[in-house]
Amino acid sequence: MGVMRAEPARFSDWATRSVGAVWRAFDLQLTTYATLLTLIGLAMAYSNSVETGRSVLDSGTTFVRGLMWSALAIVAFVVATAFDYRWLKTLAWPLYAVQLGLLAISLVAGDGIGGAARWVTIFGVQFQFSEIAKILMLVVLAHYLSTREGKLDSLVAILGACVLVAPPAILVMLQPDLGTSLVFFAILAGMLFMSGASLRWLGTLAGLVIAFIPIAWTHLLRDYQKERLFAFLNPSPDVQGSGYQLYQAQIAVGSGGWMGKGLTNGTQNQLDFLPVQTTDFVFAILAEELGFIGGIVLLTLFGALIWRILVGAWRARDPFGTMFACGLAAMILFQLVVNVGMVIGIMPITGIPLPFVTHGGASLISLAVGLGVLQSINIRQSRAEW
Repeated sequence: MGVMRAEPARFSDWATRSVGAVWRAFDLQLTTYATLLTLIGLAMAYSNSVETGRSVLDSGTTFVRGLMWSALAIVAFVVATAFDYRWLKTLAWPLYAVQLGLLAISLVAGDGIGGAARWVTIFGVQFQFSEIAKILMLVVLAHYLSTREGKLDSLVAILGACVLVAPPAILVMLQPDLGTSLVFFAILAGMLFMSGASLRWLGTLAGLVIAFIPIAWTHLLRDYQKERLFAFLNPSPDVQGSGYQLYQAQIAVGSGGWMGKGLTNGTQNQLDFLPVQTTDFVFAILAEELGFIGGIVLLTLFGALIWRILVGAWRARDPFGTMFACGLAAMILFQLVVNVGMVIGIMPITGIPLPFVTHGGASLISLAVGLGVLQSINIRQSRAEW
């Protein structure tokens, strides 16, 4: 009888220790920074909803849609965290096929502005499959690179990674969506660099990419994309034409000053001077309404988030976890630099969203899944406590 009484106690102790170990491995800082960035995105969605003149709680407003997508993102994050990430290594190649299939569906059945084929409508809800494809690309590349650990000084192994990225990037470019296709190559570059690939071969490939630019300019870029690049390079762009977006964005950023005009008080926002202010140019509205201080807070949160992602890469015991985390950090950093850079005029306008802040359900859910997978890696294999 004494032994029977002791067994439940031992099981209880084991369960308590297991839950405690899981909780210690769960990166609360990572989740906190991502949550704060999402809340900033909801604040921007609220401001943009006030601009429409409707009640912010009316069905279909940017703010209500943002609340809905945020709730779905929480569910996606929890599910991805609970899911054993090691299954992703087994499912990598089927997921690659799914990725190509989704992008092909976008080309065939997608719709968008100006003849673009970026969004697919399912039961009245629009999905941008290219956002989902970015997370799937992380899984596929992490699996490929992790199985070739120690062999990435070989040009063949590096070219193999390039061949994997090329089909989805081309499918996205055909939508056309130049910005998102560049994100695929940023993920590739970041993961190859962090994997320890030969810098000599990476430098050679970078030179080939630069040499390819004239061909891309002639045969791949659309006229409106060329106009955006001309507007970026021209110190006195046509403010009534191709340079209009950049001009209005810089007015918004400059007029915000140190402290900003206050949430919902931005004139560029309320008077609807700035196109696509809920998506590509949301940082301009943030800078106008929350000022330089608000922008610094945002960038600090991004810096802290990327740092915690890289800590997760360091903590991972297997190469797959390390590569996935490095790719996720490269993706977020690239989108941050390009989006903020194009608003302040140091990058060309490419239509890349600002992670967590830009209004968009597919982007937010994809990021939630990516962070959830990283938490799954943290929980199931951790070699250091931070």
